[in-house]
Amino acid sequence: MKKMKISVVALSSLLLLSSCATSQGTGTGIGAGAGAALGALIGGMTNNSHSGTGALVGAAIGAAVGGTAGNLIGRHMDKVKSQVQSQVSNAKVEEIEINGLKAVKVTFDSGLQFDMSKATLKSDAKTDLTKFASVLKGDKDLNVAVWGFTDATGGDKVNVPLSKNRANAVSNYLKNQGVASAQIRDVQGKGSQNPIVDSTVAPENRRVEVYLYASDSMVKKAENGTLK
Repeated sequence: MKKMKISVVALSSLLLLSSCATSQGTGTGIGAGAGAALGALIGGMTNNSHSGTGALVGAAIGAAVGGTAGNLIGRHMDKVKSQVQSQVSNAKVEEIEINGLKAVKVTFDSGLQFDMSKATLKSDAKTDLTKFASVLKGDKDLNVAVWGFTDATGGDKVNVPLSKNRANAVSNYLKNQGVASAQIRDVQGKGSQNPIVDSTVAPENRRVEVYLYASDSMVKKAENGTLK
């Protein structure tokens, strides 16, 4: 990978971590600068993965959405967060900001899902993903990005494909449970970057993160006041 690409990934990963925030009970934004950059990153990845699929949450949409519509999206994402928390017991659910709009990040329990060097979902993980799929099927205006990660054992030649396989395992299982392929806009393997525990073999780093964010149809509903 060229040096410029490495720099972009490192910066975007930092912005991803810095954009995480705890819900304050409102639909307002949480730091538009980092959110806009992350939104552009996810929008770009989605376009690269699924060209021709229509308008996405792109680099300018956070600024383009009015305050009332943004608040409606925020309140909707509050509901999404509550639904995931109530239905998926083995996941960490956080509110973040993507491109100036509230979104939801779900980190599935890594120890529950993956053994070292494996990308096979365990039975308990499948149970949680089945419950998670019901949230997605009930809210088709949610866009979904799935990112896989590994611990730091081995190098990128092993970790990047392994992390992509983990992301694919989650994505494919959700589709098998009836989630529309069109909702899953991006699937990426991030290797061992962005560890959440400072240990080479920490099981917490063998994880999949799922991002739920506003689709173009959700934005339109918010703008015309029909988003609930």
